[in-house]
Amino acid sequence: MAKRNALGRGLGALIDDAGRGGNEPVKKTGSSVNEISIEQIQANPFQPRTNFDEEALNDLANSIREIGIIQPITLRKIADDEYQLIAGERRLRASKLAGLKAIPAYVRDTDDNDMLALALVENIQREDLDAIEVALSYQRLMDECQLTQEALTQRVGKKRSTIANYLRLLRLPAIIQKGIRDKEISMGHARALVNIDDAETQIMLFRQIVKYDFSVRKVEEIVRDLNSEKPKAAASQPKYPQEYTDLKSHLDQFFKTKVDFKINDKGRGKISIPFKSSGDLERIIGILDSLNS
Repeated sequence: MAKRNALGRGLGALIDDAGRGGNEPVKKTGSSVNEISIEQIQANPFQPRTNFDEEALNDLANSIREIGIIQPITLRKIADDEYQLIAGERRLRASKLAGLKAIPAYVRDTDDNDMLALALVENIQREDLDAIEVALSYQRLMDECQLTQEALTQRVGKKRSTIANYLRLLRLPAIIQKGIRDKEISMGHARALVNIDDAETQIMLFRQIVKYDFSVRKVEEIVRDLNSEKPKAAASQPKYPQEYTDLKSHLDQFFKTKVDFKINDKGRGKISIPFKSSGDLERIIGILDSLNS
């Protein structure tokens, strides 16, 4: 079955064709939709996005083959017949996969700083961006566009608390940030982990989340238990020889709880590891399991 001439070129092409008979070349710039040759488009050097799901790109390419580009991409003109992408890299990549030679686009006049801000803001608004990409975009807007958190809230239309929660994720160890990007843990898990001060404990609990498939609620419970532990008064602590004091201190730090350490004059005794909840017990079991792995 023969396809319509505009198929694969999107709504912008249909609108333009209706106004010019479908044959005249586009020579416009500004807010109107232009049909731009894909070969004339350069990548965005400020692209904040680093992960592109291949399966999702193929799905989008199939959609473009079927119904065309619904939302034009945004470009800036850098020379005669040369353009640079501002926003819409997924659509551009999928259009190449779909075999399109040209793509509908808005062409804007903008400098590098505005281009970075436009690209970042456009990407932040997308729902398929992972939490770390969003956090990095917020951080770049603040650092490279000299925006305060207050100015940033107005620019992207998000609450200040929301932006702060994303930015806090960048304090997490790299292995956990990678886990967020790889969808091993959710934003809820990550927000709970941020409330732990010690990086070692954060990583240990992250591994347990992945291994035991802890819910966000369970992780929040574990974190509350960890943060609510109060050191006992020095007067109530039993006196040991120095080597046993050092050993108990090491065990306390290793298990992140106050270990009950008892020893008599003959060198006999016992070590008890207390826990405050089922979640805390699973955390301790995870530590013991890791010793055998």
